[in-house]
Amino acid sequence: MTLNIHEAALMMTVQDGGRFGYQRYGMPESGPMDGWAFQAANRLVGDAPGAACVEVGFSSAEITLERRCLLALCGAGYRLSVNDRALPLWMGFLGKPGDRIRMEKTIGGNWAYLAAAGGIQSQVWMGSRSTYPAAGLGRNLGQGDRLPLGVPSAEAELFSGRFFPTAARPAYSPEPMIHVIPGPHLAWFTTRSWDSFCHGTYAVSTQSDRMGYRLKGPPLAHQSGADLVSQGMVQGEIQVPGDGQPIVMMPDHPTTGGYACVATVAKADLPLLAQMEPGRGSVRFKPITLDAAHSAWIDVNEKIRSAITFEEDAWSGL
Repeated sequence: MTLNIHEAALMMTVQDGGRFGYQRYGMPESGPMDGWAFQAANRLVGDAPGAACVEVGFSSAEITLERRCLLALCGAGYRLSVNDRALPLWMGFLGKPGDRIRMEKTIGGNWAYLAAAGGIQSQVWMGSRSTYPAAGLGRNLGQGDRLPLGVPSAEAELFSGRFFPTAARPAYSPEPMIHVIPGPHLAWFTTRSWDSFCHGTYAVSTQSDRMGYRLKGPPLAHQSGADLVSQGMVQGEIQVPGDGQPIVMMPDHPTTGGYACVATVAKADLPLLAQMEPGRGSVRFKPITLDAAHSAWIDVNEKIRSAITFEEDAWSGL
């Protein structure tokens, strides 16, 4: 049985937890833009944390169901309805054959994750179902596409009505404070530039995608040029080319780069940055230690693991 794409979003792909072990061959890990919402959606339907979901981005989408199925939609910037009836995000709910699942784009975010009990059983490339069109590993979903579903666990339907409380979700904001670990090339930048980076504000450019978020704000000056011998890159790394405008590497980032790195976004805060809408709001950066970044990520995973509650009021209306 399948999920049928009736209306595809501008950016709509299958993503699982990511593709690992291939960066040395030039293949990025891919995976979700908002790993927090992605894992939460899987938890709500009883799937493994890295099971494949439908990632919906930048515009509205609609799917129809072929079978009774437990679903969850987590993220920001979307409204959920089933057959024109509003339902909350961040909650497991049951759908039945013929149901229309509408994900309507609103302000306040970019990405949402639709998880189905049993997981999306799309094609596997290099150990992952994550789509990466630049290398020919799948493509953006389109109208008429059909996504096969796996077999749900026997108790999956008992999870209907489970809910992630607000306190266990990312603190999405149009003006987030993003924590960063100072980069390995600070000596390449002037002291004034580092001060500007830490105290200035930046907007997300409309020239942003799953590869990288281009920022617009106080330019960062290099001591003697931006270029260096190409080095490996990681998700969240902030490179600064010759124009002085930072670029944050996102899941489909190049695996090597030849610009100086001013800082790297703490993994716990990547969802806050990913959900910033291009052309709206502003972001500030605050340096933290590597140990603090590790602690924050541990805290995120503990929230995802333990914070699910049973939303009796929402469930009673299903």
